[in-house]
Amino acid sequence: MSAPITDSPGNADHARSALEALRAEIAKAVVGQDPAVTGLVVALLCRGHVLLEGVPGVAKTLLVRAFATALRLDTKRIQFTPDLMPSDVTGSLVYDARTAEFSFQPGPVFTNLLLADEINRTPPKTQSSLLEAMEERQVTVDGAPRPLPEPFLVAATQNPVEYEGTYPLPEAQLDRFLLKLNVPLPSRQDEISVLTRHSEGFNPRDLAAAGLHPVTGPADLETARDAVAKTSVSPEITGYVVDICRATRESPSLTLGVSPRGATALLSTARAWAWLTGRDYVSPDDVKALALPTLRHRIQLRPEAEMEGVTADSVINSILANVPVPR
Repeated sequence: MSAPITDSPGNADHARSALEALRAEIAKAVVGQDPAVTGLVVALLCRGHVLLEGVPGVAKTLLVRAFATALRLDTKRIQFTPDLMPSDVTGSLVYDARTAEFSFQPGPVFTNLLLADEINRTPPKTQSSLLEAMEERQVTVDGAPRPLPEPFLVAATQNPVEYEGTYPLPEAQLDRFLLKLNVPLPSRQDEISVLTRHSEGFNPRDLAAAGLHPVTGPADLETARDAVAKTSVSPEITGYVVDICRATRESPSLTLGVSPRGATALLSTARAWAWLTGRDYVSPDDVKALALPTLRHRIQLRPEAEMEGVTADSVINSILANVPVPR
């Protein structure tokens, strides 16, 4: 069993090693979802939020719980349902008969890592209760702003194949998610590994028994964020990001292209990925590596393109193949 790694504030190399150790630690509970783990790390480094999309039973909830455990973060879960109210997310004022005063009762959004399970099963009114929290990192109740803990990340899940009784996320809210990560079905070998673990007594509700321990924490995370902010970006790379995003606005397959906010997001995620891979500068390959998860939810296909089998990912891949790469 590996020993837990303690925070070492100010040591960027230590912070990178600790974040890389997350994969091995989370793999004790979740099999074969390295891209999703990496995406969650990138989102934390960029102070962003993640939309996880996958069919039921691919360990989306387990992934988030294991991630929070390995990072020593407080986590809460909200099961989004049609009757969920905004106050069930943000909290509300409660009357105390003993003092004859109202006091604020914090909702589950007051945590480090909020799992918003099946976010598209609740009406837009409740979905929008997360907008201020995601963008401003605060909640306003009765006119008083209340700051959320730091770090703060929303990991929302949705089912891509079942639409009955769901409320599609509005474009304004989708744009608040830094990344949209697809959580696929496992390969045959990975699925065999999952079944083998369960037959040997693995309990997904008891991560400690699976040997999962914290390998890093908030101090390392803050050190890593400082290092990411110092990762250099050349004017050519900035122009490359802009050219990619502008190309989406001119694509005949799309009715909605990437906004300047999306371009800023792509630059941020590319910087985080460059630092995670051990470099202090951003290359075109870093931009390409993060283009799909950063942009796929920020574009909208034309109906006729969808009927022809065109997907958001195929449009972005085509753009990446045609936009000139800086040298």
